Amino acid sequence: MSIVERSHLEILRAVDQFGSLTAAAESLFVTQPALSHAIRKLEESLGLEIWVREGRSLRLTQGGEHLLALANRLLPQFERAEQRLQQFANGERGTMRIGMECHPCYRWLLKVASPFLDVWPQVDLDVIQKFQFGGIEALYNHEIDMLVTPDPLQKAGLVFEPVFDFEQVLVVAADHELSGTQYVVPEQLINETLITYPVSVDRLDIFSQFLTPAGVIPQKHKLIETTDILLQMVASGRGVSALPRWLVDEQKQRFPIAAIRLGKKGIPKQIFLGIRKTDLEIDYFESFLAIARESKSLWQMDC
Repeated sequence: MSIVERSHLEILRAVDQFGSLTAAAESLFVTQPALSHAIRKLEESLGLEIWVREGRSLRLTQGGEHLLALANRLLPQFERAEQRLQQFANGERGTMRIGMECHPCYRWLLKVASPFLDVWPQVDLDVIQKFQFGGIEALYNHEIDMLVTPDPLQKAGLVFEPVFDFEQVLVVAADHELSGTQYVVPEQLINETLITYPVSVDRLDIFSQFLTPAGVIPQKHKLIETTDILLQMVASGRGVSALPRWLVDEQKQRFPIAAIRLGKKGIPKQIFLGIRKTDLEIDYFESFLAIARESKSLWQMDC
């Protein structure tokens, strides 16, 4: 009976990461012949080739590609489980890794992180922003433990809890001709430069829920990664943007900006925390959710 062991998966991942058997062997602290022998035995037991040589390089077969995908999915879970067990053995509670799928939500998270860390001194937080636009897969693969997103996707095994209600608003310079207006209609932005984060248009609410249904395209569309620079550009009259009202209210003390409702009814939004169902009963996860739900009062005190 053929058995795929964890060591086989580690070999496949290492070869994929480092590009050769020799480099993979060095990373795993084994000899190259020992590594080759392990894969050859696996191939014999499975009755198929894992990879074939093409000159000096290796090409994975269909079976090899399947095993590599399995390695990339399972090994992070093994490593995460071992890390957590080691933390338990050391008397620690663990590290909660939070993935961000929302640029301005980082400022919201800071309000939640501070009281959480006070309550849970044995739990560390790590914020991972490289999953900004692919967080669901990272959550499934145990690369993160929680996903902060305004746009949840209902998937098997995951739960998305709404924790914070807000309104998406138009942000303009304090001396902009629209400043002081109760609300704007799409046609009023035809001659404007719209500044947004570098996110696909179909994921930007100002397009999907405001401009596109009205058939309106702004004169220019600029992309800026950093919130502070974006706000500085708006404040200096270089364009307008769309941001959460809570963020605009906070930043009015630093930038001469104003918030205007998008349409007569506005664009209501929520921040969601995505968690694996299997983690819902972990005590510090429950605590984080509870503190997050109370975050609105924290913003009201500071803004």
